[in-house]
This record gives sequence, C-alpha cells and structure tokens, in this order.
Amino acid sequence: MTLTRRRLLQSAPALPAAIGLAGLVSAPAWLSACSNQTSSQLPDLPFTQLDGSAHRTTEFKGRVAIVNFWATSCTTCVKEMPQMVETHRRFAAQGLEFLAVAMSYDPPAYVMQFAQTRQLPFRVAIDHDGGIAKGFGDVQLTPTTFVIDRRGQIAKRYIGEPDFEAFHALLATLLAAPASA
Repeated sequence: MTLTRRRLLQSAPALPAAIGLAGLVSAPAWLSACSNQTSSQLPDLPFTQLDGSAHRTTEFKGRVAIVNFWATSCTTCVKEMPQMVETHRRFAAQGLEFLAVAMSYDPPAYVMQFAQTRQLPFRVAIDHDGGIAKGFGDVQLTPTTFVIDRRGQIAKRYIGEPDFEAFHALLATLLAAPASA
C-alpha cells in the first residue's frame, strides 16, 4: 500500500474527497476502513419522534440501542429496512432500543408515509436541522448505523448495509452482557 493511500485510509474526512483524489482509494475500501471506527460516547442530543414526543439520545444509556441514519431516497436504506424491522422484532423483548433517524433533506411527508406504510415498529425521528447527524460525527452517508452498548459507548459503526449475521451476533453479545459491565 502506498504511503498516500495509507494516509488517506487513516484520515479520509469524507467519501467524496476520497474518490476525488485521483481514485487512490475505492469506495469499498474506504467504507470498510470507516465501518470499524468507533467514536466513544453516545452524544446527548434532543430528538422528536414522528408522534411529536420529545426525547434525548441519552435515554438509551443502560440499554443496548441502534441508531440508524437513513433516507427515503436511499435505495440501500429502503432495501435494508425490512431486515432492520426483523432485527428489532428479534431483539426487542431482550431490551433493544431502536431509533431510525431520517436525514434533514428527507421530506417529512415521505418519512411519515414510509413509516406508516411499512409499519415501522421502532422510534422514528426526522433530523430537521442536521443536529443529530452532526452529533454522531457529521453523518452524511446513508445508511449509517451505530450500535450503542449499555454503558452508552458506541460499540460499532456501520456505513452501508451491515452483514446482518455479524450484526445480530454483536447485538446478542451486547444484550447478554450484564447491565453493570
């Protein structure tokens, strides 16, 4: 691996910038490198669910949670959503929390219709001003999914559709861990 490519993989700020640099890094390589990075702590951010109720992300502390950034215009997001619904159904009884955050550019009417027609069983919020995405490290690519452990630590970040077998294994491990761990 060239020194330039290594530096790019270690510090690429955004996919468009990485692709724009003479194709030194392919999108899959960059996405793979980023999906293993974790940002330590769950940020304390306000969000409003589609039903109008106000909450904070720190309500998830003490629980295992998924925060999934998505958009109705994102084909991968739409494709993965049935598996996200199945993931929620599979682990909800064990205490899994799930928040689907629609990106700020997504028209609210589209988000509402999508959530209703797909009967999404988890919390859905719209990031009207982009503050939630910024709080999670300036999320710009969808889907981006964060797995939060009981201590409020970000255990894993996935950019793109996760390998659901590995995703479920991680969730099972985190849910089986004692709350004080």
